[in-house]
Amino acid sequence: MTRLIEDYAVIGNCETMALVGRDGSIDWLCLPRFDSASCFSALLDGPDKGRWLIGAEAPDARVSRRYQDDTLILETTWETAEGAVSVTDFMGRREGVSDVIRVVRGLRGRVAMRTELIVRFEYGTTTPWAARHENGTLGFGAGPDRLILDAPVRLHGEDQSTVGRFEVSAGEELGFTLSWTPSYRAAPEPLVATEALARNQAFWAKWTAQFKPAGEWSSAVLRSLITLKGLAHWETGGIVAAATTSLPEKIGGPRNWDYRYCWLRDATFTLYALISAGFQEEALAWRQWLLRAVAGNPDDLQIMYGVAGERRLEERELANLAGFENSAPVRIGNAAAGQVQLDVYGEVLDAFYVARKAGMGDDAASWALETALLTHLEAIWDQPDDGIWEVRGGRKHFTHSKVMAWVAFDRAVRSIEEFGMEGPLERWRRLAQDIHAQVCEEGFDADRNTFVQSYGSTALDASLLLIPMVGFLPPSDPRVVGTLAAIEGDLLRDGLVLRYDTENRTDGLPPGEGSFLACSFWLADNYILQDRYDDAEALFKRLLAMRNDVGLLAEEYDVQAKRQLGNFPQAFSHLALVNTAHNLTAARGPVHLRSSDGANPADSR
Repeated sequence: MTRLIEDYAVIGNCETMALVGRDGSIDWLCLPRFDSASCFSALLDGPDKGRWLIGAEAPDARVSRRYQDDTLILETTWETAEGAVSVTDFMGRREGVSDVIRVVRGLRGRVAMRTELIVRFEYGTTTPWAARHENGTLGFGAGPDRLILDAPVRLHGEDQSTVGRFEVSAGEELGFTLSWTPSYRAAPEPLVATEALARNQAFWAKWTAQFKPAGEWSSAVLRSLITLKGLAHWETGGIVAAATTSLPEKIGGPRNWDYRYCWLRDATFTLYALISAGFQEEALAWRQWLLRAVAGNPDDLQIMYGVAGERRLEERELANLAGFENSAPVRIGNAAAGQVQLDVYGEVLDAFYVARKAGMGDDAASWALETALLTHLEAIWDQPDDGIWEVRGGRKHFTHSKVMAWVAFDRAVRSIEEFGMEGPLERWRRLAQDIHAQVCEEGFDADRNTFVQSYGSTALDASLLLIPMVGFLPPSDPRVVGTLAAIEGDLLRDGLVLRYDTENRTDGLPPGEGSFLACSFWLADNYILQDRYDDAEALFKRLLAMRNDVGLLAEEYDVQAKRQLGNFPQAFSHLALVNTAHNLTAARGPVHLRSSDGANPADSR
């Protein structure tokens, strides 16, 4: 049974995403949306909590897989002594319907196959009624949910699952379709699997045609962008942080969070990644999502929202699921939505500034919101907060949070000076200067020549790598050089960067986690700013090698166990990959633009 996080690939329809194991088992799927309840939860427990397997019966079959060209269409091949067979997996979307399509093709000889469908709605707690329809399809319904299986082979019930065995010969093709629809609506029309596949292939060919190549890293960058497209909701424009919940940051530990939501912190990184790569439509959709999500009373700004901008993300634990490799608890919802994190103000203001540079328009609506946010930030910037890493160990004056508060006022000043926006220029300029001075005084350890995690602390934090990246200080500043050296000395583990030293118990949780991959990409970006291109390229190549066989990254990496950790696939990791690749290949990549004059990212190519 698949157990490593990197043993999974993903398929999706820009509305939800499924995780498919190397054994051909779909072990995680939430329908109809990323943050809906799951109908397959084997990922977080075992097969009895829901899955859909199609694979070769032979236990010693050799397995390989790939994505078809530049798509999210997965092709898994089994080779046995008797022959070879492939299963092509992808997802489609119709009005009110989500489809999972699996096409089995005989490649050589004759191969014995098996399928097992176990439907368990509501995170593994609800076993549906099964019924055979007049047209031969099977329906599985409970409450508001219904799945309809259209299969070309004989199936039968067995221990509250649906199983079948069949053989596939060379040249033979069998299409399986599993469709979700609300149980109170009429059943959807059957799909022709091969026609659905052709439509899916055409969609990806049209979408990837916009891509601006990124030199020798183009293949890796495009795969990351396709992954991000899969994590973006087609209608709302929201981009979820990951497709999963509760994949552990330490095997057996409690650092298990629900990442099926949209974080404001990703805003500027997302815009640079999309605009630099040529995907203006997705960048505009994300900006529009951002504008809608944060609208309202500035006092109520959250750090994250639901896919459509929902605010109520109450966290609870699911006792019925044991967790990935018994890493409990399994959580749905995220209590961090109620935290105060000052850095998101800087991210939001910076994102709107970048959008303004790129000519995305709608300045009147966004500027009114920005000025309201800035007015609120004026009253709270000097208060402690929960920090970028959403710690649960008490609020502090986190250095990174103050730096990003400076970013908020700095970008407001730039917007007034460069675009003629109206606002209290001198007041905001003085505030930016005051915050800058305070950070340099309170957040800097002169004896060690390094910025520190929080005022008065001796701890380091990888978020300090963002100081030159957001333009707070130039890369050549001795304090920046000293901070980089300190992080290299204290937070590197076998060449990868920890977010911070969890042994200090800063976050109120038991110690231990993997290296946060985005932070290692930030280190490479800092090397670029320091003109250490060989170091940057070497680190970047090492990070690329940590992707799984189909080019996907989770949130973290365990350098000792040599395995991925955390939720998967992780948008922040792939965003960082895209931006670092552009930094390595462009004369003025995102890190140069953001750290200096904030020029139009569309001009960075």
